[in-house]
Amino acid sequence: MKADIHPTYYPNAVVICSCGSTWTTGSTAPEIRTDVCNTCHPFYTGEQRIVDTAGQVDRFIKRLERRQTDAARREIEARARKEADEAARRARGRGDDPEAAAAEVLEKYGLKG
Repeated sequence: MKADIHPTYYPNAVVICSCGSTWTTGSTAPEIRTDVCNTCHPFYTGEQRIVDTAGQVDRFIKRLERRQTDAARREIEARARKEADEAARRARGRGDDPEAAAAEVLEKYGLKG
């Protein structure tokens, strides 16, 4: 072996997991920190758990909830517009004001005509 080109080997390097588990191993670093180990990994524990180191899961869940609420709002608006159109058609058949009938239905849903 050439001298002075190899990293220092630490035969008693400590590995520390975020769950608190520690063990020793050989490594070129004196201390190793890890997020998941065999005592906390879902594959070994059989428990569903999300490991989130940078808040990515929270951001995804917020984005998903926002999209779902937007979709629900659009669905309600579409239903209200359809009912307003039907009310206007019925009002025309009776000789009533179709715009007033449509506005009444939209007001029921909290929308403006």
